[in-house]
Amino acid sequence: MRPSRSFVVVLSLLVLLLVYIGMRLLPDLGLGLAGNSVGVLLLGLLGALVPVGLMSSSLRRRRWSDLLAWLGLLSMGLFSSLLVTTLLRDVVLLVLLPFGALTPVMAYASALAVPLAALAVTVVGYVNARRVARVVKVDVPIRDLPAELHGYAIAQISDIHVGPTIKRAYLNAIVNKVNKLGADAIAVTGDLVDGSVQRLAMHTEPLARLKANDGVFFVTGNHEYYSGALEWIAEVRRLGLTVLMNEHVVRRRGAASLVIAGVADYTAHHFHPEHKSDPQRAVRGAPSGVKVLLAHQPRSAPEAAMAGFDLQLSGHTHGGQFFPWNLFVPLQQPFVAGLNRVRDMWVYTSRGTGYWGPPKRFGAPSEITLVRLVPA
Repeated sequence: MRPSRSFVVVLSLLVLLLVYIGMRLLPDLGLGLAGNSVGVLLLGLLGALVPVGLMSSSLRRRRWSDLLAWLGLLSMGLFSSLLVTTLLRDVVLLVLLPFGALTPVMAYASALAVPLAALAVTVVGYVNARRVARVVKVDVPIRDLPAELHGYAIAQISDIHVGPTIKRAYLNAIVNKVNKLGADAIAVTGDLVDGSVQRLAMHTEPLARLKANDGVFFVTGNHEYYSGALEWIAEVRRLGLTVLMNEHVVRRRGAASLVIAGVADYTAHHFHPEHKSDPQRAVRGAPSGVKVLLAHQPRSAPEAAMAGFDLQLSGHTHGGQFFPWNLFVPLQQPFVAGLNRVRDMWVYTSRGTGYWGPPKRFGAPSEITLVRLVPA
C-alpha cells in the first residue's frame, strides 16, 4: 500500500526538523566525530519512532504492538519538547548576539540544556498525564434559576481517548472517582476512544458502572468518527449510557424543568450527513426551563446561544495539553479552557480527563469537572 500524500509531507517535515535540531545542537556540544555519530543515530531513532506514534491507534494487534505504541508516542512527546526548546534557544542566542554575550561557553551550556530540558518536561508531562484527573468544581450562575435546581450538579468527563496507552485500568479509576462525586447527572462530552469497538470494547466496559440519578449522557466527538462512530454509538448504548444525537431529555425537580440536550460533533456531517450538529433541532419541543447543551467542540457555542441554551459543556481542546500548543487552540476554537460567556449563555470547556497522543500534560492538568448550577 502506497503511503498517502499527507503522510509523506509529514514525514518530510519531520526529517527537516530533525536535521535543524541536529545542526543547531551537535556542533556547539563539541562531541567530536564519535559523539556526533551517536547524536545523529539518536535523532534518527527518534525520527523512526515518531511516525509509529502517529499511527499507533491503527497498529495491528501483535505481540509487540503495545510496546511500539508506547515508544512511538513517548517519542512524539520528546520530539515536540526538543523542537520547542531548540527554537527557544535560538531566540535567546539571537537576542544575545548584538550584546557580544554569545560566547563559546554560552553556546555549549545552552546546547546541553536543550535535551536536558526536553527530557525533564517529557518526564513531568508523563507523570501529570498518567495520574488520575483531579476534580475541578465550577459554579455556574444561572439567572432566574428555580429554587429546586439550586446546586444541581453535573459531573463532566471528556476527551479520555481510550486507545494505545489508555486502557481499562485507567478508565476504571476515572469511573470510581466520578461515582464518588454523587452528581445528579453525568456527561461524557466526546472523544472517548481512539480505535475500533473490536479492539477497545473490553477497555471501555467500566463506563457501564457510571451511576447518577438523572442519567449518564454521551455525545460524539471527532475521534469517534475516526474510529467508527456508528459502531461506538451502539456500543455506548449497550453499556447503558444515553446517547444524545441532536435531541434532548427533560429532568424535573418539583415544578422546575431541566433540559439536557446533546449534539453530534461539529464535524460529524463530513462523515455522516445525517449527523450534522444542530442545537436548534436538539432543543426543539423542549419545555421552558433551564437548558444545558452537551457539545464536544466549543465552536458550537454561537448556534447554541441562538437556540436559547443557558449553559454549554464542551471539551476537545485539552487546554492545549502541553505548552506551547495551547497558543494554537484559538486558531480554531473560541476558548481554550474554563468558563466563558457567549451572548447570554455560559460555555465551560474542559481540559479533558485523559490525553491524546503522547502521554504528556504540561501546564494543562487533566480534569473531572463537577459543574453546579447556582442562582445568579
